[in-house]
Amino acid sequence: MGAGAVREEDAFDVTAVAEWLRAHVADDLAEQMVGEPQVRQFDSGASNLTYELRWPERALVLRRPPHGALGGSAHNMRREHDLQAALGRVFPHVPRMAALCTDPTIIGGDFYVMDKLEGTILGKDLPDGVSLTPEQATALCHNAVDTLVELHDVDVSAVPALADLDRGDGYVHRQVSSWSKRFRAAATDDVPDLEGVMTWLAEHEPADRPHALIHNDFRLDNLVLAQDDPTRVVGVLDWELATVGDPLMDLGGALAYWAQADDDETRRALRLQPTHLPGMLTRAEVVERYCAARGLAVSDQEWTFYEVFGLFRLAGIAQQIYQRYRAGATTNPRFAVFGTMVTYLDSRCRALIG
Repeated sequence: MGAGAVREEDAFDVTAVAEWLRAHVADDLAEQMVGEPQVRQFDSGASNLTYELRWPERALVLRRPPHGALGGSAHNMRREHDLQAALGRVFPHVPRMAALCTDPTIIGGDFYVMDKLEGTILGKDLPDGVSLTPEQATALCHNAVDTLVELHDVDVSAVPALADLDRGDGYVHRQVSSWSKRFRAAATDDVPDLEGVMTWLAEHEPADRPHALIHNDFRLDNLVLAQDDPTRVVGVLDWELATVGDPLMDLGGALAYWAQADDDETRRALRLQPTHLPGMLTRAEVVERYCAARGLAVSDQEWTFYEVFGLFRLAGIAQQIYQRYRAGATTNPRFAVFGTMVTYLDSRCRALIG
């Protein structure tokens, strides 16, 4: 995940943020924040905005919603901050929270700041200076799946702030209904309407599996890998969509991003992570390892629902962003191809449905 100059549309008052932080973080941290930080913007992620704040003695990460965000849990900075603060007590792969600001006079909206986890973050391709042998690629996949299993095995009932996220039975139904509404609300005239996919999902909803804490955006490019070992996971980032629900929905969502070596050219071109490299697990192998670790039996027919939903949900995320791009609410050139992505995802869903 690269960081570079802050885009003009995403700039904020650095002086105001630095002054506010020095007044609100722990004293030992404030002592390391002399003067204004160097600010860089991370170029990955398509929802909330992420920046590095670097002083000579300390580096922090700031998260905020994009301008014109429509609200909801995905852009709720308090929810994202508080969830990670609570989760950090029972799951070791979460950054330490430093401060939450809900004063809109600072940068025009809520934001929070956390420790920067130092390590390697994979992008579409391996970063410069990083290589993976086939054996290392396999080990990385195993460790990534095992980290997801570890998350899903967290005893949510032991942490009230996490248990409160569980809305009870009907998670699968709520997700299908909610994402269908979001897709329809974000429709543009140059992409398919996906009505056939939404109808199929509504007609094939399984009963919820026992609920777990789910990340809802679990990808290799949201993992921080150890600097001395690119197969070892030291952190998990981007908790904006995390909640409590059916863990197989989380796995299905994760594999929507998992382009493997024998996929068609379009899917490999749209990938966000290097899961096509020699030694990387296939999607089927990921499902097999996950289910074995958690003692789950899932038929091929059952898994088809979760796989289709994961692809449809990704189409919904892409379409919401593409609508904002079409409307001029963001000028990030990365989003220009998201309409093409939605069209492709529709075709993949229909191919799975048969």
